[in-house]
Amino acid sequence: MRTFKIIVLAKQVPDTRNVGKDAMKADGTVNRAALPAIFNPEDLNALEQALRVKDNFPGSSVTVLTMGPGRAADIIREGMFRGADDGILLTDRAFAGSDTLATSYAISRAIAKFGDFDLIICGRQAIDGDTAQVGPQVAEKLNLPQVTYVEEVKDLDQKNITVKRRLDNGVEIVKSPVPVVLTVTSSAPACRARNAMLIMKYKHAKTVTERQVANEDYLSLYNDRPYLNINEWTVNEVDTVAEQLGLSGSPTKVKKIENVILQAKAAKKLAANDADMNLLMKELIDSHTIG
Repeated sequence: MRTFKIIVLAKQVPDTRNVGKDAMKADGTVNRAALPAIFNPEDLNALEQALRVKDNFPGSSVTVLTMGPGRAADIIREGMFRGADDGILLTDRAFAGSDTLATSYAISRAIAKFGDFDLIICGRQAIDGDTAQVGPQVAEKLNLPQVTYVEEVKDLDQKNITVKRRLDNGVEIVKSPVPVVLTVTSSAPACRARNAMLIMKYKHAKTVTERQVANEDYLSLYNDRPYLNINEWTVNEVDTVAEQLGLSGSPTKVKKIENVILQAKAAKKLAANDADMNLLMKELIDSHTIG
């Protein structure tokens, strides 16, 4: 039976679903310290599709690739706890400040270094940007076909993949040659829960930087169990052009971010009569809410 090498692109994001009054700094930037870092939700949907392919084709492998600071290794471990085989952390100060163009460039160069693969699967978009651009841009830079808004992988063989797309006005069944880039929407099945046995297996999985700063001495453990070594690639390990990375490679600039908090006001009960309605209209006019 054919096996497949699958790369899942994932991102660690601030949990913008629970934004409070301290979520923004005075300069208009996101106060990441005030928001918990989580696995981007739609990337979890993408991981589930990858794991289902692995279930259907025993011997297939799933690699989680993420770009971010050192703490982003947390989502690689999270992916391994759910069934991924390994991960790559693309991290370097040179990548800081990247917009979608610079991000997709760095990721595409990391994938080129990775080598042979069959599927690249990622979430439709990240909740901290909502651009839905990185997946398609990676496909363009790698000169690969792409299918967006994927809800389910229906069929797969050594030459083609068939998927279901979820659109506003219905669904489409699309067939594409492989290798291909798929972006998965939130209407796809939710990712499976952590597996207790996998947690025990991968709980000590770390990048080289994490091992260097750890208090525990598990050197022999990483020599005996190479699957615990999370790959960490810096700009020195990836063939890139410096001018296309980070801020210098990012034509998009954030001018301003505003934090809008909606708060409930006092309620007022009205009787079903003309007197109360007239009184309400007078209050609204006097407060310049209407009129």
